[in-house]
Amino acid sequence: MKGPLTNFPVNKTTVPGLKKKFDLNDRTERKNYFEAKVGPEIAKLKKYFKNNTFVAYLLGKKNSGKGTYTKLMAEIFGADKIGHISVGDLVRETHKIIEDPKERKELMKYLSEHYRGYISIDDAIDALIGKNQKVLLPTEFIMALVKREIDKRGRKTIFLDGFPRDLDQIQYSLYFRDLINYRMDPDIFVAISIPETVIDERMRNRVVCPICQSPRNLTTFPTKRAGYDKKTKQFFLKCDNPECNGARMVDKEGDNAGIESIRDRLELDNKLIKKVMSLHGIPKILLRNAVPVNSIKDGIVDEYEITPKYVFKHDKKTDEVTINEEPWVVKDDEGVDSYSLLAPPVAVTLIKQLVKALEL
Repeated sequence: MKGPLTNFPVNKTTVPGLKKKFDLNDRTERKNYFEAKVGPEIAKLKKYFKNNTFVAYLLGKKNSGKGTYTKLMAEIFGADKIGHISVGDLVRETHKIIEDPKERKELMKYLSEHYRGYISIDDAIDALIGKNQKVLLPTEFIMALVKREIDKRGRKTIFLDGFPRDLDQIQYSLYFRDLINYRMDPDIFVAISIPETVIDERMRNRVVCPICQSPRNLTTFPTKRAGYDKKTKQFFLKCDNPECNGARMVDKEGDNAGIESIRDRLELDNKLIKKVMSLHGIPKILLRNAVPVNSIKDGIVDEYEITPKYVFKHDKKTDEVTINEEPWVVKDDEGVDSYSLLAPPVAVTLIKQLVKALEL
């Protein structure tokens, strides 16, 4: 898709003749689900990834699922092919690096060779240390940090989360692939539409694995297994990544306050998406989190692709935790009764649109 785009279409995920239901919270079931839904498209992308990469700019409000969708892409195609860089996480990690003398020295050496900007490296570091949510770091400094992270990871497809983060940064993103030496790579804007009611729920109940950083949600996107903390009398999720050995997932710091704590950020994100949608010459992928409640009846999505609300129950005798589902109807930003999609069906539409954008 190229040219001005403002509306997010409802994308069909159903497959004619496919009656099987999949448990999308189970890693093995997800693999079978993706193969059934977009097997041919996955095959085309796997062939593409053997010798090619691309750069995708993820545009969406906070908690719109950017990290989750990228994790699913890595799950399908391999972490050796797909990389996710969160500018926010990168800045926070750099803050820690600065406190370590050895790592700071290595960072300063890299910046002296690659950073070009209107303020000195020392001044940029000072801006980083004294940062707050209302003051952005110099764009040139952020780009140098991202380039350093990409250099460390080696050449792979990059999903960049958090850039552009301001209207002034959009012009930089148009030439970002050149600046990071991905000169022949396609670059794509991936915009995500999500109701604020869903964001609020995601923020208040979001958890991440302390090992692999995979995000989940206690009430809308749990893992296969859960536990009960008798001391705090609270339920918790256990990461289902085999490499994490059932690690207890933890709260995402600062999310408990809900959506009003990031109201200014949400309004800016809306402006960013509208601005990007007016650009010409770069492919755009539009992902929609919520669909009207009649989408199941109309054969647009399958019932098991809809986000239910999960309720936990602890058996005191066996100490086992069971997870049950309840229907969850939300209002979209226009007041329409809607269902929020689980992450895998959104990833299905991402894969379909990637094949078209890359002309495979």
